[in-house]
Amino acid sequence: MKKVSIALFAVLFLAIAGLYILHFTGNKKSSLPVSAQGGSGHGIAYVNIDTVIFKFDMFSDRRKELLDKQKSAEAELNSKGTQFEKGAKDYQDKVNKGLVTRATAAQMEQALMQQQQELQNLQSNLQAGLVEEEQVMNRQVLEYITKFLEEHKSEYNYQYILGKSFGSVVLYSDNSADITPKVVDGINLKYRSEKK
Repeated sequence: MKKVSIALFAVLFLAIAGLYILHFTGNKKSSLPVSAQGGSGHGIAYVNIDTVIFKFDMFSDRRKELLDKQKSAEAELNSKGTQFEKGAKDYQDKVNKGLVTRATAAQMEQALMQQQQELQNLQSNLQAGLVEEEQVMNRQVLEYITKFLEEHKSEYNYQYILGKSFGSVVLYSDNSADITPKVVDGINLKYRSEKK
């Protein structure tokens, strides 16, 4: 999620830089916001990106799938961890009671060390896989939202739609430029129809 915030920050910074350049070098027809222009003409709007993402059904569905995979991975890891602990306890009991030769004990210890290494590798691989899947999920959600906005740009009639979130470069915005509810309703309607 932190990488998504950094990416959004970079995109928003570039958008503001572009607006700055357009404002000072472009044709200055009107500097009024869209609402002050009577809704005609192009301007700037924003969406609260956190709200859009968390109210987006696709995000909820993908998040549930990811949590299910995480639970499955934890269960697999716990099962193998329990097997390792059982083997280690068995080894310790046999060595303490003198039930195995030194050579057999060394073989058992080597097998346990290998099993422990495999367990650590499994944990690392599962964790890396889940992190990667979360990153892909976040990119897919943002891509879906971006494509939706591009497909429906004629409805919104804006040149720029900024993403506002806590810590973003958009520190203040007039509520009249907030199109978050319309975007949430639109993307959910589209996603639900595609899901069927």
